[in-house]
Amino acid sequence: MGLHLTQILVKPLITEKNNLAREARNEVVFEVHRDANKPMIVNAVQELFGVKVEDVHTIAHKGKVRRVGKFSGFRADSKKAVVKLAAGESIDFFKGV
Repeated sequence: MGLHLTQILVKPLITEKNNLAREARNEVVFEVHRDANKPMIVNAVQELFGVKVEDVHTIAHKGKVRRVGKFSGFRADSKKAVVKLAAGESIDFFKGV
């Protein structure tokens, strides 16, 4: 598979629930490419952010059927990864802000 490191991690998911997980369990949540597997995600996080990863859990979501009037369609499928960082490691997404 020819995914580049920057294509594997689509964006960090920053929500209140994810911030609580980061503080309590040192976990960071990313939206990832649908074809990315766990070793690819571990490699991408370690290379791009320079941190050590302990564990990765992935969650795949099927797109919902949505309807507007008589027209129907689908939301896109998505996948997210919960990345547990080693003790003492952290990723600061708002460093330059």
